[in-house]
Amino acid sequence: MAILGSTGSIGCNTLDVVSRCPEISVFALSAHTNVELLAKQCAQFKPRFAVVTNPAFHDRFKALLKEADSDTVLLDTKNSLEEIASHELVDTVMAAIVGAAGLPSGLAAANAGKRLLLANKESLIMSGQLFTSAARDHGAEIIPIDSEHNAIFQCLAEARDVDSGRTNTQFVKKIILTASGGPFLTATQDELASVTPDQACAHPKWSMGRKISVDSATLMNKGLELIEACFLFDLPSSAIEVLVHPQSIVHSMVYYQDGSVLAQMANPDMRVPIAYGLAFPKRMESGAEALDLTQQEPLQFQHPDLLRFPCLALGRAAMEAGGTGPAVLNAANEVAVEAFLQEKVQFLDIPRIIDGVLSKIPCEAASSLAIIREADKLARIAAKELI
Repeated sequence: MAILGSTGSIGCNTLDVVSRCPEISVFALSAHTNVELLAKQCAQFKPRFAVVTNPAFHDRFKALLKEADSDTVLLDTKNSLEEIASHELVDTVMAAIVGAAGLPSGLAAANAGKRLLLANKESLIMSGQLFTSAARDHGAEIIPIDSEHNAIFQCLAEARDVDSGRTNTQFVKKIILTASGGPFLTATQDELASVTPDQACAHPKWSMGRKISVDSATLMNKGLELIEACFLFDLPSSAIEVLVHPQSIVHSMVYYQDGSVLAQMANPDMRVPIAYGLAFPKRMESGAEALDLTQQEPLQFQHPDLLRFPCLALGRAAMEAGGTGPAVLNAANEVAVEAFLQEKVQFLDIPRIIDGVLSKIPCEAASSLAIIREADKLARIAAKELI
């Protein structure tokens, strides 16, 4: 397998699961700047290739490989990520690069017909129909790794055709995406106005990167996940509901027309969905602690407060606008979150910036990657102007 973004949270958890299964061999790893950790991973898992996407760190990484007497080869061409994602010796690709940067390599894996473990939600959000059509046309298998979408994928098992791998949602009434609510679930508007980056990144249940943690704090992660679910499961946004579930035990649910509700439950540990994706349609050891319901606090569910957390509504609006709307939303959010992490704007400015960009950039049919990239570019420019 190839792991794109191996030094991030998802990448490290993937390697932890892989270490428990000697049948899985690591062909390639990639990182952006964390070359020290990447070199350690190469020494342990001995991949044939490694990619460092920031050229400024190439020399340092080569020196680390030499110190470790590693046979891993650094690929440093412009399209190195796409090369390893589509390599003929790769069966499975873990797409764990955060943000729009993960789209080209994820699309390359889809076009090459790989089993794609998709932890990069932005790929589907930006390119939607293009991405799923590429996977279908080339026989690629997309298994979502986000805990919520992976839970839905598991709950839809009985509706999945064994031969084609497609899911028949004819008998599905709706799906529920659960949200932890992040660290500010009960915060007042005044308290939200003074939130710091460190506070926003202190998630009460999950250990994640800073960008994803901020998305969880604003509930934009659910807006993005709603869009992703529409494309993954071929459902309209009206069939997808979000409920806040602070305990993060029920990862999502599927309501069927006969009144049945199927839910996937587990401790909040990303190794669970990763192991499911690696072993599908079988199961394997993940290293996660088994869930003991007798030791859990009562499970609670509530509707999200869209006045205090408008990013969720912005996500739904972008999906309903269609076309390049989701790509514009994603780009504006990435720029706004980065500005917040750099303390250039306040926490409550994030949805204001996104809303302003959505109002400024008109939606058009997302009929080509060039159109999507242009919308992404214009949205980033507009967001920076607003900042």
